[in-house]
Amino acid sequence: MEEITTDDAPESIGPYSQGIRDGDRIYVSGQGPIDPDSGDVVSQDVGEQTAKTLENVAAILEAGGASLDDVLKTTVFVSDMRYYDDVNEVYGEHMSDPYPARSAVEVVKLPVDIKVEIEAIATV
Repeated sequence: MEEITTDDAPESIGPYSQGIRDGDRIYVSGQGPIDPDSGDVVSQDVGEQTAKTLENVAAILEAGGASLDDVLKTTVFVSDMRYYDDVNEVYGEHMSDPYPARSAVEVVKLPVDIKVEIEAIATV
């Protein structure tokens, strides 16, 4: 098991790794729309939040030798299901066919005041 870290994604805000590589799998911890340089949420627009979240996931995958094209499974957490269509639109622009398996879950609250968080499992 090997920890994956990169300055191109936000630092972890707790006792967890940005990502872990175990054999030919990469497990990316839940990422949100945080600018890694400033530590600020990029926008209140859920589409912009989704794009930045996926950029952060991609940065961790890249640090581990993979890309969004290698993602097998994602879990998308949204603070309100009314954002589902907007998240889907941006998600579809960043992911390629065949699309990863995915779950989408509405949550009461996320660790910081954001509208979307995404975790991923990829193959190398």
